[in-house]
Formats: sequence, structure tokens, C-alpha cells
Amino acid sequence: MSSRITCELRTAAPVAVVRLTGALDLGTMRSVHQALDGALANQPEALVVDLADVTVRDRLALSVFAATARRAEEWPAVPVVLCAPGPAAARWLAESTACRVLPVRPDCAEATRTAGAACVPRLRTRLEPVAEACRRARELVGDACARWNLPEAAGPASLVLSELVGNVVRHARTPMQVTLTLRRPYLHLAVVDGSPAAARARDADPRAEGGRGLLLVRELAQRWGSVAAGDGKAVWAMLPAT
Repeated sequence: MSSRITCELRTAAPVAVVRLTGALDLGTMRSVHQALDGALANQPEALVVDLADVTVRDRLALSVFAATARRAEEWPAVPVVLCAPGPAAARWLAESTACRVLPVRPDCAEATRTAGAACVPRLRTRLEPVAEACRRARELVGDACARWNLPEAAGPASLVLSELVGNVVRHARTPMQVTLTLRRPYLHLAVVDGSPAAARARDADPRAEGGRGLLLVRELAQRWGSVAAGDGKAVWAMLPAT
């Protein structure tokens, strides 16, 4: 008999809660991964995964939660908390090297409180794909670094965010949401646009505003990447928060 699992997304602002119901095994973990990715695409402040109605048939399938947590750490830079696993699943989570770092709480209410308490400083704005967007992005970095006392990060972060925004202006040409998040030890920068085309580091016109391309992002950022986000994509970068 094939396994089935359903994924219900609820919100307990500012936290997203995904309630899973059914059997978790190697056959259903893909749909769980997609559901959790979909929840992250909405850029919540935190993500809670409710396992109260889940039967874990294969302990290896629990790795889907570690994969989600790794993705969420990079973008949208939010904590992931699990809650209410059955006795066997709780034991397997505790024994798993990959999953051991994930917080596990006995019920959804406590998990939501834990996730909410872990929310970190964040600034967001929407920009249109126009030339002045790069300047506005630099202003946002200056505001954030002054507010969060990150004087040494201001210069590199301004350059990186200007390049991410400039890439949208030149290529995606869609409105974008820009987010800065302080989740120590990193300052996280992200730009979500409406184009599904993945961002790639390649040579660009150095004379253009924000025209040095994603090669500069690769040089300045600790890590960076591009992931699907709804109908478009998110391009993110992490810089030391100093």
C-alpha cells in the first residue's frame, strides 16, 4: 500500500505552522519538502512543523527537516522548530546527527512561542525595477547597519545588495522585495523577484550602475545562492555581521 501524507499551512503571525498528517517515508518526503519550501517562500519570521499526526515509517525520511532547516538558515534566515513527534520519531531525531540541532517541543503552542521568541531583527521594502533602486538599496543597508551597530558591514553589504538589486533591474525587470536580516553571526541580504530564471555569476558591464555582476557578490559574501520562491526566485547573500 502506498503511503500518503497531507500538509496544511496555517499562520500564527508572525510564525508559519505546517501541520503534517499521514505517513512519512522515503516516498512521501518529497511532497513534505515541497510543502515546507512553499511555506518558506512566504518569508515568515519562523517556521513550525507539527508532527502530532505523523507516523514515521523510515527514520531516514526525517532528514527532510534538516534539509529544510539548512535552506531556511540561508534564506529567508528563519528558525525552524519541530513539535509533537511520536516517541519513536523523537528518539530518532535525538539520535540523528543531522537533526540533532533542530529544536523539538512537546506541543504546537510551545513550539510557536519558541519560534516567535527566536525571531530576529529584519527590514523589508519593495522596489520597482528602475535605475534608482540601487541607490535605495544602499540607503536601506546604511539604515540597517546604523540601527544594528554594524559599521564594518555597511560598505560590503551596500555593494552586495546593490548588485543583487541591479541584477533584477537589468535582467528580471520585475518588482522586487528586498530583505535584510540580522541573524548572527551573519547579516543576510535577499532579493525576491518575479522571474524564475536562476541567477548566475557572469561578467557584466563595469560601467553600469550596480554593473559589476554577481561575481562581486561571490567575492564579498561568505555564501550566496539563488532558490525558487513562488513564481519567481530569491537571490540571497550572507556577510559577517561585524
